[in-house]
Amino acid sequence: MAEISILDLARIGEDADAGAALRRARDLAAHAEQWGYSRFWVAEHHNMRGIASSATAVVIGYIAAGTRRIRIGAGGVMLPNHSPLVIAEQFGTLASLYPGRIDLGLGRAPGTDQATLRALRRHPAAADRFPEDVLELQALLGPARTGQSLFAVPGVGTEVPLWILGSSTFGARLAAELGLPFGFASHFAPEYLLMALDIYRSNFRPSQQLARPHAMVGVNIIAAATDEQARRLATTQQMSSTNQLRGTRGLSQPPIDDIDTYWTADEARRVRQKLARSIVGTRDTVAEGIAQLLNETLADELMIVSDVYEFEHRLRSYELISQAHAMVAGV
Repeated sequence: MAEISILDLARIGEDADAGAALRRARDLAAHAEQWGYSRFWVAEHHNMRGIASSATAVVIGYIAAGTRRIRIGAGGVMLPNHSPLVIAEQFGTLASLYPGRIDLGLGRAPGTDQATLRALRRHPAAADRFPEDVLELQALLGPARTGQSLFAVPGVGTEVPLWILGSSTFGARLAAELGLPFGFASHFAPEYLLMALDIYRSNFRPSQQLARPHAMVGVNIIAAATDEQARRLATTQQMSSTNQLRGTRGLSQPPIDDIDTYWTADEARRVRQKLARSIVGTRDTVAEGIAQLLNETLADELMIVSDVYEFEHRLRSYELISQAHAMVAGV
């Protein structure tokens, strides 16, 4: 049976500042550990008022300190924004503090706009070096080699598991070539999901890290006591996606009763296309959706985003999702 994991956006809402968002993330991770989730990841985003996980390695350390068993990681670090040495040192430090619990998912996109990319002092062409940078990072986290003169300290010998993350077929091919686990971002880019999974599995080459393909599928799931309530909770994410289209990213907003009062017909079409893989409803509805998704994709793992505004409802959503997963597994 496929594992379930969480990608938390560390959302800053109108009711909470960044500190509260990060404390809620750690609280959610502690609950997720009890509910049987395998991983809890946060992602690198910059210059976004509504997301508190820009210093991704720092956030991972904070969450790891508040949990005991669940794996904590990056979903992901946008490697073109950094030197591989610095990332190796950061995640080598985390692995030294929390051995056997740290994951490092890597993305090729900058995760921000061009102005912020310049502020990060990175050239847009840095993304072209992504495959080489992944290999450099992997070597820095691997065992020391004869004649090696550059070391990540901490980092060398920690062999932090690397993941390739993507929303196109590029990442699928690279993950297959390097023999690494692959995560597809179908929670916001569903169009190429099945094609990417087929490319990954068909071209996979076993590696020291991974003997067989491991495909993770990102999916938005929102669960509540009734389908109507779940659809209302989902309007927070729909408004956030609409705001991205408008170029007005801001704080997370509370749900509304009628989403059609918020977006235009064209915005509705584009957002629904972006969120087409979402599963929204009661525990039973979610169980049915999970079963259909797993049957279609044969995913080894689901990375779940439940972008719910009120923290109490977000906790309940993830609890219901874990119950739905157990139903599908026959537990």
